[in-house]
Amino acid sequence: MIGAGIAGCTAAWELAKRDFSVALIDKGRVGGEQTSRNWGWVRQQHRDLRELPLAMKSLEIWGELNREIGAETGFRRTGLLYVTTRSADFAQWEAWTLRAREYQMHSKVLSPAESKALTPGSVPDWIGGVHSPTDGRAEPSLAGPAIAEAARRLGATIHQDCAARGLDKEAGRISGVITEKGMLRTQAVLLAGGAWSGLFCRRHGLRLAQAGVKSTSFSTAPAPEITEGGLSMPDVTIRRRLDGGYTVGLGGRGLVELSPQGLLYARDFWPTFKKRRWGLSFAVGRSFFDGPEMLARWAFDKPSPFERHRTLDPGADPKLVQLGLTRLGEHYPALANLKVANAWGGFIDSTPDGIPVISAVETMPGLYLSTGYSGHGFGIGPGAGRLAADLISGDPPSVDPHPFRYSRMIDGSDLGEPGMM
Repeated sequence: MIGAGIAGCTAAWELAKRDFSVALIDKGRVGGEQTSRNWGWVRQQHRDLRELPLAMKSLEIWGELNREIGAETGFRRTGLLYVTTRSADFAQWEAWTLRAREYQMHSKVLSPAESKALTPGSVPDWIGGVHSPTDGRAEPSLAGPAIAEAARRLGATIHQDCAARGLDKEAGRISGVITEKGMLRTQAVLLAGGAWSGLFCRRHGLRLAQAGVKSTSFSTAPAPEITEGGLSMPDVTIRRRLDGGYTVGLGGRGLVELSPQGLLYARDFWPTFKKRRWGLSFAVGRSFFDGPEMLARWAFDKPSPFERHRTLDPGADPKLVQLGLTRLGEHYPALANLKVANAWGGFIDSTPDGIPVISAVETMPGLYLSTGYSGHGFGIGPGAGRLAADLISGDPPSVDPHPFRYSRMIDGSDLGEPGMM
């Protein structure tokens, strides 16, 4: 397993449970990048419908995870609530809820009065909302390491600060992973490298369309409990934390830096760009010359770009932090003047259709991908890990793998516009 985010950790755990010999390697630390930097929502609500069965399977796994691994992931089935003052939001939510019933996903569309009743103390006159009572929340800082440790107890080995430089092949098949600390012999490799997956694939002549967006989130000091789960409002979302504070996010907002990878896949992402450009800002920065979106080649016996960036750690945008605080105070006077405990940046790796690649690579037997989670991989991590393990082990897949096939990226399939996030 290359990459010890939640996708790699859960796949390692699933394979270790099936008595496979597993090595989990990461250029940095377990859960050091997006797995520990997300909002911590565990949801089925508002998923792209192609992804919804995987989200439902993941929630089923989350529900038993603390007990099964004997550790705290922070998961609580607290429900998630969306409210809005925007008619376009409400129309989209209502349409999604009707379509999701085909999958036996039953959320409740809320009237203005019901929305207000579920948000006591809020100021805006909500025109409606959606409540998904079976969804929940977890703690990103706890979940990845806890799952990795569970895999280790079952026999998996964990290798941190150990960058994978490339793949070794014999007779056209994967035969090993070349790391900075030597060769790991294996017949199967799962690349779960997040934003770094595209760069790694390009070194081996594989096309993987990814686009990176820099995001900002922050946590607050302990604050009044206005929700025990997650609450999405116009311009800002909050998720109750185990420590009594909130994790705050700004949905749809982020920074896109011009980069060689961005130019390479610009045509692939044009439909996505048109749909989501409203919340994005653009700049020229280090991404053009450094990081996961640059163009680079390297010798496998010399340091690679992955060793130069043990942890991708973009800074938080202070303007977005202030916007989040302002919006919270406007919506909820009880949350005015909250103290920021910690603020951080993340780097979201997206695919053109907004759903991940969880798949074998037919042109390179023995290589599997689990990447491109497009900013919503934490909640579906357990299901993604199980599906990846199914594919590697040859077991019947737990959900239909067809929507997540790698071939859709290279065979001219019409990817269409991304669905709900």
